[in-house]
Amino acid sequence: IRILTDTAPAEEPFRWSLSLISRILTRVINEGSTIVMKAINSNSGKQLRKAVGCAPRGKRALWMLNIQVGTQSISPLMWSIETGSLEAAKAIIVDLLTIRADRDRYYYGMDILFERHPDVIKRICLDAPALMQPLLDGLIWRSRTTDNGERRTNYYVRHLLLDENNE
Repeated sequence: IRILTDTAPAEEPFRWSLSLISRILTRVINEGSTIVMKAINSNSGKQLRKAVGCAPRGKRALWMLNIQVGTQSISPLMWSIETGSLEAAKAIIVDLLTIRADRDRYYYGMDILFERHPDVIKRICLDAPALMQPLLDGLIWRSRTTDNGERRTNYYVRHLLLDENNE
């Protein structure tokens, strides 16, 4: 800045503003550097599966859809799509849309995915079309068993046909 201006009073406010920006960025990086975000930044599906494997069943989907950094809410799924970390995004989608169960209940991240990102189909079509197949595959459940050569199948398409108000 000394090269660009001759006035010394302009230098101190510029130095202060750079210091403030660096402290804010450091805080955001420190608060937002969860194991899930580290896996996304390295674009590793394997690391992401290992990271969310540490999450309790009821919180697993939230680890992949919502990280609170100060007053801001960041979605690791959308972050991975926006930054081009498609391997990590694919791992998130596959994990969210896998049906899991314990003794008390079933866990399926479809509802929370569309609740957090009602525009997820549009965003994937525009920014990451390669993720459309894993997303649509995750919205289908196929029975392991066959009956007379036929297999029961459930298609979870409610969120594709209705809006947030179920209209």
